Amino acid sequence: MQQLIRYGLVGAATNLVMYAVYLLITYLGVEPKKTMTLLYVIGASIGFIGHRKWSFAHTGNATKAIARYTITHLSGYFLNWMILFVFVDQLGYAHQLVQGVTIFIIAGYLFIVFKYFVFPENNRSNNSI
Repeated sequence: MQQLIRYGLVGAATNLVMYAVYLLITYLGVEPKKTMTLLYVIGASIGFIGHRKWSFAHTGNATKAIARYTITHLSGYFLNWMILFVFVDQLGYAHQLVQGVTIFIIAGYLFIVFKYFVFPENNRSNNSI
């Protein structure tokens, strides 16, 4: 439960700032998926340190964790992009609403994958990517 709370705190702080920047950039006319792409990379980069050190207290191999983190975020990015494509481009929903909801969907997905794949507990095997 502590991991979930810490993950939520790191994620909430990062995502609130990133969502505000997303709204600003799209308001200025930049296409939503391009904006999401830029901010996803920035947010993921910032999040690695916070999640590794504080959320999950991971002490395993950092290089392997970075590889798994990258794989995980690539899948999270693809999921985010597809949600925007389907609900905004195909179905016509407002991108602001769709991205706001998608933040929570991706956060739940990432927590599960971070916990069991990226930053597994120290007593589990960290040998495989």
